[in-house]
Amino acid sequence: MSLHTILGAGGMIANELVPVLLANKENIRIVARHPKHQLGLDAIAADLESYEQTLFAVKGSSVVYLLVGLDYDSKVWAEKWPKIMTNTINACKATGAKLIFFDNVYMYGKVEGYMTEETAFQPCSKKGLIRAAIAKQLLAEMASGSIEALIARSADFYGTKSIRTSFANTMIFSNLSKGKKAQWLVNEKVPHAFTYVPDAAKALYLLAKDDTAFGQSWHLPTQSNPLTGEAFVALAAKEMHQPYKLTVLSKFMIRLAGLFVKPIKESYEMLYQNDSDYLFDSTKFEQHFGMQPTSYEAGIAATAKHYL
Repeated sequence: MSLHTILGAGGMIANELVPVLLANKENIRIVARHPKHQLGLDAIAADLESYEQTLFAVKGSSVVYLLVGLDYDSKVWAEKWPKIMTNTINACKATGAKLIFFDNVYMYGKVEGYMTEETAFQPCSKKGLIRAAIAKQLLAEMASGSIEALIARSADFYGTKSIRTSFANTMIFSNLSKGKKAQWLVNEKVPHAFTYVPDAAKALYLLAKDDTAFGQSWHLPTQSNPLTGEAFVALAAKEMHQPYKLTVLSKFMIRLAGLFVKPIKESYEMLYQNDSDYLFDSTKFEQHFGMQPTSYEAGIAATAKHYL
């Protein structure tokens, strides 16, 4: 029997992936510093900064999903990500487990046009430099044939109420549910791609079950021709039976707020993703697996229901 092990249990993607694995009657192990025990799941407490604990957590696994979410802090990322990636790679090599790394798009930097799997790494932020380094580390191991692995990337994401740190969920759906104005970052006039998290979870499982998918990078299914901020908020407001009211936060306002709130300060360097078109192409995945991403209309409607 195969064993699917999730490193970073309790996170947003992990919480959506577990039901997918359960529905497909897979054996599941969840790993975190303090995992919440769930009926039918093998739960292991482990610190992934320790190789011994990582190896113990991975032993017996067929597929390992690296879904860790660290505090949104460049210093924390610089200290912890290289250790976590190195330990995970070495543990998978030692046990023969396949590795799926869930990644973001920070390593691409500011891109003209659509981001694809072929987009060059040109990071323009501290966090982007860190993500580029760990992605290159894994890609080098994949190229050498020392590990069966793949990289799965998503755009910014949105979805069920458990998606706590998505700016779409916190600034739009959560605010509207409280009768507050929706908020958007920097420029509401440009299109901004979002990956619907349930799609991402289904896609990770499809990748895990396809031997030919390994050794590659994949963009997870994301609706093309994304909405502008205005259009996204208008749809969300309609679905939540709230008036269309929007506050656009300027770079100056965000820098000012960052003086008092660390996560906002940490987000400032990433605002290049919000001041112009943010376009994400998942054609490769859609054609290979025949999976169409959820439309923004359907995804926004489903997300709104979680807040009503």
